[in-house]
Amino acid sequence: SIIIGTIMTMSSSNWLMAWLGLELNMLAILPILSKPKTSRASEATTKYFLTQAIASAMMLLSSTINAWQTGNWGISELKNKFSTTIMALSLMMKMGAAPVHFWLPEVLQGTTLQTALLITTWQKIAPITLMYMISNNIQPTILVFAGILSMIIGGLGGINQTQLRKMMAYSSINNLGWTITIMAFSPNTALMNIFTYIIMTTPIFLMMTSMSTKTLQNLSTTWTTSMTMTLSIALLMLSTSGLPPFTGFMPKMLILNELISQKLTILATLAIMTSLISLLFYLRVTYLIMMLTPPMTTPSSTKWRAQNQKSQPTTMMTPTALFTTHLIPAIPF
Repeated sequence: SIIIGTIMTMSSSNWLMAWLGLELNMLAILPILSKPKTSRASEATTKYFLTQAIASAMMLLSSTINAWQTGNWGISELKNKFSTTIMALSLMMKMGAAPVHFWLPEVLQGTTLQTALLITTWQKIAPITLMYMISNNIQPTILVFAGILSMIIGGLGGINQTQLRKMMAYSSINNLGWTITIMAFSPNTALMNIFTYIIMTTPIFLMMTSMSTKTLQNLSTTWTTSMTMTLSIALLMLSTSGLPPFTGFMPKMLILNELISQKLTILATLAIMTSLISLLFYLRVTYLIMMLTPPMTTPSSTKWRAQNQKSQPTTMMTPTALFTTHLIPAIPF
């Protein structure tokens, strides 16, 4: 149902069908979110449901007002300025971008790592596609403001985190900031950025699941069970931060190139400055992994780990991890 809902939204040319697809998608993920029988999971499910329901209501309001004004339900016919603003806000709420991002870290923290992977990757595809389809009609000021705000909040929010799921949530908000900012000027680059992010996030979550690692403290002792995977996570984190020569540098360079060619040098500078903030917490994770290998062990007490718990790479983990570090020669210049 989750897959059908997303495909339905992506392939529809009518607001009602797109809304129906998103509703199906949202209702299908609720049982998955509430599967762990804990109060945190129930809380996360409730928060997710309420925010997505509000976003859906805003989306329906926007399309109804537009249909009332123009007599058309087509997605590309969203001409009313008031409607486009409400629609942009509802789609940002659906994907978890600032200033309506508050649900994302809380929901991710209350679920399992596999569900967190689903929310940060697959669940963003449908709203991003809709935003791509109406990008010509949204006022660039709104997108740029939301984008820069997402970059700042994503960077600052992740600095003080010790929980890896919350850190990945803020990383997701930061990356959405880049996507939304460039959506106003080059929607194709925005799509490339979000799909590169999905390729980079997937192996990180899969490796965390494989090593049952949920905090920075756990991550500092993973070298005892799987050295290769621990080093891979460090490289993947550097790639997600956008450091050359990894794949994560590619979309950021293309976005900055596009902004500068549009004579938006100040915006490009702002984007670079905010990416430095987020780089801080990615480097913190990398430092913990790289520097605290034996004999430089962490002085704090760590949880017990079974020595025979060897992590096996899954079918999806290996190719995505390779793409995350080696795709830089494929830059479309």
